[in-house]
Amino acid sequence: MTSSLFLFNTSSRKKELFTPKDPERITMYVCGPTVYNYIHIGNARPTVVFDVLFRLLKREYGTVIYARNITDVDDKIIAAAKENDESMIEITARFTEAYRDDVSALKTLAPTLEPLATEHIEEMIQLIEILMNKGHAYLAEANVLFSVQSMNDYGALSNRAIEDMLPGARVEIAEYKKHPGDFVLWKPAKSGEPGWDSPWGFGRPGWHLECSAMAHSHLGQDIDIHGGGRDLIFPHHENEIAQSCCAYGGNFVNHWMHNATVDIDGEKMSKSLGNIRTVRDLLKNYRGDVLKLALLSTHYRSPLNFSTALLEQSEKTLTSFYNGLREVDEIPIDEVNIADTSFYAALCDDLNTPLAISELHGMTKRINTGSLSEKRIAKSQLLAAGSLLGLLDCEPNAWLQGALDSISISPEEIESLILERDKAKKAKNYARADEIRGLLTGKGVLLEDSSDGTRWRRSSD
Repeated sequence: MTSSLFLFNTSSRKKELFTPKDPERITMYVCGPTVYNYIHIGNARPTVVFDVLFRLLKREYGTVIYARNITDVDDKIIAAAKENDESMIEITARFTEAYRDDVSALKTLAPTLEPLATEHIEEMIQLIEILMNKGHAYLAEANVLFSVQSMNDYGALSNRAIEDMLPGARVEIAEYKKHPGDFVLWKPAKSGEPGWDSPWGFGRPGWHLECSAMAHSHLGQDIDIHGGGRDLIFPHHENEIAQSCCAYGGNFVNHWMHNATVDIDGEKMSKSLGNIRTVRDLLKNYRGDVLKLALLSTHYRSPLNFSTALLEQSEKTLTSFYNGLREVDEIPIDEVNIADTSFYAALCDDLNTPLAISELHGMTKRINTGSLSEKRIAKSQLLAAGSLLGLLDCEPNAWLQGALDSISISPEEIESLILERDKAKKAKNYARADEIRGLLTGKGVLLEDSSDGTRWRRSSD
């Protein structure tokens, strides 16, 4: 175990040495999806980023309890259910399954826990009761609200002053609030809407409350790491802090981490621009490994410009790695201490995945140009490094010859043409042999002749 894992803490606004509360049990909570539609590539970024952190923490410490919630009750869900003529249970079940399928295709590990909001209503009601008993919440027109003025340092995470929080934007306008920044803990259900019985009437929890209750229920107080997208800092994470600290005391979270946004071709992703890119649609044309590498190509704290060019480059990069691995397919791997590599140092420096990926290029170069012993070590390092990123788990030929449904020529057809080409060469019909090579090149298939025969791969161009 190394002691040199540094992570940027949103709360302190600087990189800090990660010091867990209990090195034998690391706790991490990441805000998951609201399941009313397919996730887009921006939703996928935190899933991929924190997957790498999960893998790194498991290697460093062993036991990591990673909780990633599913928000399955929300105004957006209710609206989508009505629009699709479905029940809330039907629509959330459908899109929860879709979410799990999509992130699995991105080669991410399942979290340790995946709590559903609707399974923790009792814990949410108990949390509200604690806040009301301590004077941090009040009842107004059947709504239970958190009083932001009851917390001395409310707004510290987002660096916002209470007096600057005006109604509008992300602060709901409501005359019954004591302060514009007060937020809903429990709201009454409208006629025909789902809800639960509570001391304050039939209703449902506020979104912010859900994560506080689930995090405390499964991870306890003083969670090591809490993550999510930067757009969640305010009001969601700010309100989580308020609820949890005022109810239970302590710090709630020792280390806050947030990934930046994903833009599409230099523009903000939005319905109005019509540039929403769902993971499900992207997977029709690109393998999940390609999407994952693209999402890791920029440091998680920097905005990512997602484009076709980036995807094509990611495809080429993976092809380069697999070409290297195929060259040493027969060479056995050694046990290597990946922690001694520059790759690992890059990951331990606030998940510097762009630098880590550049180190993979260096390993591949040593495979291609090194001595036999150097090739063996480089192969072992490349596979171990790939495993920490959740990549390079395919058999090289399977990747290089793999095809999506959109590819116009099958592996069986390719092998048949290669056999015909071999026969043409033996018959000294070089014109036909060249014709077949040209035909395959036009189909995106590259041939590599050697003393051991002809190998082929899909072009990444």
